Amino acid sequence: MPRRAMIQAVIYAVVVTGGLVGCSRADASRTDGTNASFAVYDAGAVAGGPGRGTSYAIGHIANDSLVNAMNVDVGQDGGELPAGRGSVADGAVVYAAQCAQCHGAKGEGLPTFPKLVGRDSSAREFQFATEAKGKTIGNYWPYATTIFDYVKRAMPLAAPGSLSDDQVYAITAYLLAANAIIADTVTLDAASLRSIRMPARDKFIVDNRAPNGSTP
Repeated sequence: MPRRAMIQAVIYAVVVTGGLVGCSRADASRTDGTNASFAVYDAGAVAGGPGRGTSYAIGHIANDSLVNAMNVDVGQDGGELPAGRGSVADGAVVYAAQCAQCHGAKGEGLPTFPKLVGRDSSAREFQFATEAKGKTIGNYWPYATTIFDYVKRAMPLAAPGSLSDDQVYAITAYLLAANAIIADTVTLDAASLRSIRMPARDKFIVDNRAPNGSTP
């Protein structure tokens, strides 16, 4: 296979299937749809190549269900937050079962996993993260919606994307309460999560420079 065609095929497979995974020759040749990651397809044609009908046995068309399954990211304004709700109390239960083994029983972090809780609720003034204090949700993260977004897409580490929306709302509520940002009695949903202003929000400056580096 020409080098250009091979590169096009690899790009197509990575973009469409979410990355290349190991497969046997038998797996790669299956075209009956039972192997979702690999199907015979003319990647050269899709990638703008010569498209001579060559079957490279990698990649397949991303249908709406596949795209929707990946399209779950939530921006800082929370406009993409789904329906659902979760309380701090429920979040404590889910956190203990799904998160504590990596981040510690109280979010204190473990040697290879980051600390999540680190805002002293008894302090008179908010203390921004320093090298000595470390960066946590309570003293560094500027947007509460980021907690939902990251947990939904990437956690728990062994099974990312396996938590329901209600569970993610609950974990988000628990972590915000543990950082003394909301009360222990709060139940979060899309509207209430969007309304939270994080303690560190004003410590960040929006980079509004134009592409050439000048300020508009």
